[in-house]
Amino acid sequence: MRWHKRLLVAGVAGVLVLTASACAGGQVRGAGGTPSPQASGGTPAAQANDRTFVYAPNQDVVTDWDPATSYSNEIIALSNIYEGLTRYDSGTKEATPRLATEWTSSDDGKEWTFKLRQGVKFHSGATMDAEAVKKAVERTIEKKGGAAYIWDPVDEIEAVDAGTVKFTLKYAAPLDLVASSGYAAWIYDVDAVDTDGKKTAGTGPYTVDSWQKGKETELTLKAFEGYWGGWKPEQYKKVAFRVTPEITTAWQLLQSGEVSFVDRLNPQLFAQAGTTETVQTAQSPSFQNLLVLFNTADGPAKDVKVRQALQLAIDYDGLAASLDGAGSKASGLVPQGLLGHAAGMEPKQDLARAQALLAEAGYGPDNPELKLSLTYGIGDEDQKLLVTLLSSALKQLNVTLEAKPMNWSAQWDLGKKGGQDIFVMYWYPDYPDAYSWFLNVFKSADKPQFNLSYLDDGEIDAAIDKLPELTATDKLAASQQYAELQNKIIQEQAAVAVPYVQTYQRALSSDVRGYADNPAYPNVVFFYDLTRAG
Repeated sequence: MRWHKRLLVAGVAGVLVLTASACAGGQVRGAGGTPSPQASGGTPAAQANDRTFVYAPNQDVVTDWDPATSYSNEIIALSNIYEGLTRYDSGTKEATPRLATEWTSSDDGKEWTFKLRQGVKFHSGATMDAEAVKKAVERTIEKKGGAAYIWDPVDEIEAVDAGTVKFTLKYAAPLDLVASSGYAAWIYDVDAVDTDGKKTAGTGPYTVDSWQKGKETELTLKAFEGYWGGWKPEQYKKVAFRVTPEITTAWQLLQSGEVSFVDRLNPQLFAQAGTTETVQTAQSPSFQNLLVLFNTADGPAKDVKVRQALQLAIDYDGLAASLDGAGSKASGLVPQGLLGHAAGMEPKQDLARAQALLAEAGYGPDNPELKLSLTYGIGDEDQKLLVTLLSSALKQLNVTLEAKPMNWSAQWDLGKKGGQDIFVMYWYPDYPDAYSWFLNVFKSADKPQFNLSYLDDGEIDAAIDKLPELTATDKLAASQQYAELQNKIIQEQAAVAVPYVQTYQRALSSDVRGYADNPAYPNVVFFYDLTRAG
């Protein structure tokens, strides 16, 4: 779904985009690193409890095991297996130390030097040092998969010494934020990568215990005994991912104590969870929005009038009301709180105008029935609600929506082949920046990955290419560029409708302590940060 993409697709309010200019000036960031649990009296992993934390996602977990190319739902697992140089902190709105303990940037933002944490081992037993960092990032760049584009500014990587790595950039970029990305920023042992998931090559607190694709309990993780942070008795040493497509089933399992965490409930069940003694809830706004992508390349939706009619047929207000706090109306492609958010672009339903546009395209009540195919995520009640409301509205216009709920991997495979008129998915940024919506979803591509509207516009492509450097050097110009692009993509091309931005409503066992959403890592639970009461 990249949890739709970006999974199930998590959030915390008020995240600001930090540009290279804000991080420049030779300031040291994150000096001192993060104290390890063992430094504070922790005990070895062998003494940790064996209680299993059970996550109940509604979709298959792993689509790609390679840390260089992974770009989908597996973020919820791999974020606990791999680590980056930095991690984004939603509270301070800055990158914080992880495998790097501190870093400096030149005044022009084109040179970044990271000091590495000492004594860190990969799951393979190899030492994490500057040469290993260099090799990992270079391999990710060479693979050109997933979110490897985040390293596009990099011109050269130098292992200055075992504990120091220096990046020289082609143009200014916020490399401390880039290094905190939930995709493509992981540091790994390049000689131990196993794309079949039988072993792992990270430095994180967990490794794979078992993986059985297609099974209900698809994936289990176990503690990495040699983790640099050490272990405390109250931490979770085992983790299981139990795929549960139906929300009601997930809720029953949570109540019975068979699962520990449900990433999403419908409004009625979430309200019930708030009054259930054995359950606790968490709610926070996110950077994840729902995209309704229209096929601009083939089929009836190739006509821009049809696409505009589809935009106008969506009952945005009714959908927001029905979500009952689980989402809010979107304004443009970029959620509020990120550079590039466009105020005043909230869409509205207008069936009369939609009917007029369909008539101009040769469809509508006085013309032959129009049939359109749509795919969406199975088990996602919010997407199902959108489809139900849209189907009802289109029926009034003599348009039949043939909607099919699908597992993400199957839906995505079909989408990459151009196999539907409308593709529904979530999106969220790779790091706290709006660029990924435009580069990944709307820049033309010979072989579509997430450009599932199949938009092909040279003028839009050229404008997208200017975004990173503008963001680092001239935020006002970048904001204007984002606004112009959203007008072209949404208004002129009608390639997409953006109904709402999600508000995350989580439910978890009452004995879990330390849980917090982080918008930079959607739907990720950092299990190592959790403890069990009692």
